[in-house]
Amino acid sequence: MSDYKGKLNRQFPAKISTTAFTSIYILHLVDKFGKMYGQKILDTIEEQMGTRWKPSRGMVYPLLREMEEEGYLKAWWDEPDKRSIRYYKITEEGAEHLEKMKIKYKSSFRDARKIVEITIDEIYDGNI
Repeated sequence: MSDYKGKLNRQFPAKISTTAFTSIYILHLVDKFGKMYGQKILDTIEEQMGTRWKPSRGMVYPLLREMEEEGYLKAWWDEPDKRSIRYYKITEEGAEHLEKMKIKYKSSFRDARKIVEITIDEIYDGNI
């Protein structure tokens, strides 16, 4: 692996950043389930993805705050005095943004899937 040290690190396998991917997925989940809180989002992703992928709390919570500031999510405290659980609901603007992001990145998702499929077939002669 040391042969690759210092090489340019590009996005692979698609032209979508982890942050953009995670943002789309969060908006999708909140839209699908109506309202969610941060830990529920993390738990849902873990349930759906298994051990394959799980964004960190350090990524999800700042994204939730950012999407709230941008007007994509409406947030409120379950118990305002305790400030323990903060729920999020997608706004109309958030739903519109999600649809635009789905259109924008659809070909990147397809490209990523195709790149991985071709690579697996090539490396493993289709035996995986």
